[in-house]
Amino acid sequence: MSEMPTLPSRRLEISYNIPISRTKKFWDGLREGKIYGTKCRRCGKLYFPPVADCGECYSSEMDWVELSGEGEIVTFTHIIVRPTSFQDQQPYTVAIAQLKEGVKALAWLKDVKRKDIKVGMKVKLVPRVSEDGRVTYEFRPAEKREY
Repeated sequence: MSEMPTLPSRRLEISYNIPISRTKKFWDGLREGKIYGTKCRRCGKLYFPPVADCGECYSSEMDWVELSGEGEIVTFTHIIVRPTSFQDQQPYTVAIAQLKEGVKALAWLKDVKRKDIKVGMKVKLVPRVSEDGRVTYEFRPAEKREY
């Protein structure tokens, strides 16, 4: 039996076009330095990140709410073994914080030494535009320390 020839490997990239028309205000807000969530007019549930439809009562009647971004870390982890799509990044820390408005947010935690991160630490969720132009958000310590 003859062996099948081995073909050289090729990189495969997949792009997703996710429609954002109903949450466009969120993305525009990040570019303007603001953090928005949505709140259901019918049942009052607040969402972050914002959603176009309420998962509680299934209403599509949502109002935009500007969030303070002020929060407190409830849990965090430092990522050393990174997923393939983040191999070009240095190890990083992600945290979940309870925002003062009552919703929880997940984001990268920046500008703090790993040894100084604690559950209960006060943070601020801030908008950010990455080097490649992507709009995102991250946590920063609420009180800036000198490092």
